[in-house]
Amino acid sequence: MAKDRVAALDAHWRAANYLAVGQIYLMANPLLTEPLRPEHIKPRLLGHWGTSPGLNLVHTHLNRVVRERDRNTICIWGPGHGGPAVLANSWLEGSYSEIYPDVSRDAAGMERLFRQFSFPGGVPSHVAPETPGSIHEGGELGYSLAHAYGAALDNPDLLVACVIGDGEAETGPLAGSWHSNKFLDPVHDGAVLPVLHLNGYKIANPAVLSRLPREELDELLRGYGHEPLHVEGDDPLRVHEELARTMDLALDRIDRYQQEARRAGRAGERPRWPVIVLRTPKGWTGPAAVDGDPVENTWRSHQVPLSGVRDNPEHLRQLEEWLRSYRPEELFDADGRPTGAVLECVPEGDRRLGANPHANGGRLLRSLPLPKLEEFAVDVDKPGTNLHEPTKVLGGMLARIMADTADRRDFRVVGPDETESNRLGALYSATGKAWQADVLPTDINLAHDGRVMEVLSEHLCEGWLEGYLLTGRHGLFSSYEAFAHIVDSMVSQHIKWLRISRELSWRAPIASLNYLLTSHVWRQDHNGFSHQDPGFVDHVLNKSPEVVRVYLPPDANTLLSVADHALRSRDYVNVIVAGKQPCFDWLTMEQARAHCARGAGIWEWAGTDTGREPDVVLACAGDVPTQEVLAAAALLRTHLPDLAVRVVNVVDMTRLLPHGEHPHGMTDREYDALFTSDKPVIFAYHGYPWLIHRLAYRRTGHRDLHVRGYKESGTTTTPFDMVVLNDLDRYRLVMDVIDRVPGLAVRAAGVRQAMTDVRTRHHAWIREHGTDLPEVAEWTWPG
Repeated sequence: MAKDRVAALDAHWRAANYLAVGQIYLMANPLLTEPLRPEHIKPRLLGHWGTSPGLNLVHTHLNRVVRERDRNTICIWGPGHGGPAVLANSWLEGSYSEIYPDVSRDAAGMERLFRQFSFPGGVPSHVAPETPGSIHEGGELGYSLAHAYGAALDNPDLLVACVIGDGEAETGPLAGSWHSNKFLDPVHDGAVLPVLHLNGYKIANPAVLSRLPREELDELLRGYGHEPLHVEGDDPLRVHEELARTMDLALDRIDRYQQEARRAGRAGERPRWPVIVLRTPKGWTGPAAVDGDPVENTWRSHQVPLSGVRDNPEHLRQLEEWLRSYRPEELFDADGRPTGAVLECVPEGDRRLGANPHANGGRLLRSLPLPKLEEFAVDVDKPGTNLHEPTKVLGGMLARIMADTADRRDFRVVGPDETESNRLGALYSATGKAWQADVLPTDINLAHDGRVMEVLSEHLCEGWLEGYLLTGRHGLFSSYEAFAHIVDSMVSQHIKWLRISRELSWRAPIASLNYLLTSHVWRQDHNGFSHQDPGFVDHVLNKSPEVVRVYLPPDANTLLSVADHALRSRDYVNVIVAGKQPCFDWLTMEQARAHCARGAGIWEWAGTDTGREPDVVLACAGDVPTQEVLAAAALLRTHLPDLAVRVVNVVDMTRLLPHGEHPHGMTDREYDALFTSDKPVIFAYHGYPWLIHRLAYRRTGHRDLHVRGYKESGTTTTPFDMVVLNDLDRYRLVMDVIDRVPGLAVRAAGVRQAMTDVRTRHHAWIREHGTDLPEVAEWTWPG
């Protein structure tokens, strides 16, 4: 490479390093126009220097290839608190000032850039939604590579660079993410260029991959299906030359793989995609030693190498020497603007990494072509007579969406090896399962261009879908309910991202993250206790109320209505819990739409309180609890015909919250009209009972609320025995009514005893016959 080009790259890199150090330390005197004094230094020094020089190096060189090749590119910044570097580069290229005009690209703006970093009322120390060009929350490690592949899917012209820190590389999700290359279609998808940045250390320990011999590391990466390309050293000019040459080599190989596959119409032998292994010192160009201890190229450079700058004159002297070592007078003019040499390799317009529309995916989002629900709805002439598998019904609708997006390719369904098990197999009439590895004659539904993605890693499914959504597409994550917990932390980070994004006018809304949780707790009778956990709902409902929604549709038609709503929504996390086993049809499509729009409502046809005040409210949320409540209502109608029973079904769990706590929440007047303020409420709930108490604890009638739900009693048993084990069965609910309605305890003692006897008979029956009681197995709604 010509010396002038190397000099330009080095000038940009030095400028970015200067700005990164300035953000960590300075609140005034940004151009060092006077000697540093303690009052120029922030009172609290927060930030991470150690990773910043490496990130600045990658950003600098991505600028060059984007500009020279006119390459549509975004970058995922994996190292956790790399905020100073990414902010510095965004400011240098001008995208930051375009979004935040008060942080102008001059001395005044530089001072604001420095002051706001990790400062009250300012910006976080990590790459965050506020950072232009970012789709990845840098506060938690492990998800960068999965996000990168998700961004590349169905984006054939997009290059997604992904910087992976050597600390992040130790996490389980990242280790699994290397297998994503077996799902990347070189014809229809973009490319991912991983940059494994090995600077040797984490916060206080050496990093595992950085201590592996090169041969062993190469064997590992080749085993993952990559071709490693190495760049290493501590001489800046030589590293610039080597990294430029290596990036060109990597992109040439990517171009060749894609062109060959696209000429043939499909991939031949699976490409061995390049990965750049970049070894540079941690805290490169920072203080070599502080107080006699080595700092550069050690763990001591991880955060703030000079910690006592305000109080220690020697530290202050070292900081000034450090900052001046970048020769800022060559990098910024008298007004603080970057010089032409600094900006020589920076792209323009939307090609800048901080301005690429794929990193603000709502700018590219198109509404899904959703079909009319009536085309898939089941007929309901009489409630509780016919049965359908709700997720199988939904599968037909999803297959139509998949078919209708075949040309535009902006809809995917992901799941951990369970699409068929979860009764969504109709999807395979419209597309196959994405697969780039070997195919055997016994395999079915595999396709190089498939848009159903299955891998037995919930982390990968979550990461792929998040990356896909954040770059302007739509999707659905189908999972066994119990194992959605595996991505608890990931969804927490996505919810935080959405909450902050909603406050940023420049971030366009993206499609919601939609979960379909099925194979749920009440019908895991064949898998047993390990597969029985409904707590993902509890986890999500702890999060930002403006972002989260939870739906428990009781039958097939309500599931269609809820799914239609979720797929139309923006900037939410929607959790839908629905069964895959045969379930009673309760509502027509018209009734289902109205009921889902209300979120909670009285089923007058099921109760006996018409025209009078109820004596008791039987409430339910979830398909199995709804069936048990309806069966209990039928028993009460037979055995206690004078009792006024109201049946309430809840689809939208957030309706139970006070209106001031959630946009969907009911006012106290609405809640009392539905549940009464002074009558016993027996609530059969799909999950852990205390969630209902937590949602409704402020309500006037909370003292009369009694909740039945899952209480960690599970095993391999019959479907009805699961509800009996957890006291959610119809007979237990009738007993609860008798125990809690004033005057019934004595008057209906015989009925209560009969309910107890049936439960006793149930235990004996299933142990002899292995099936549920005939009156349970053959029950239908008698109304």
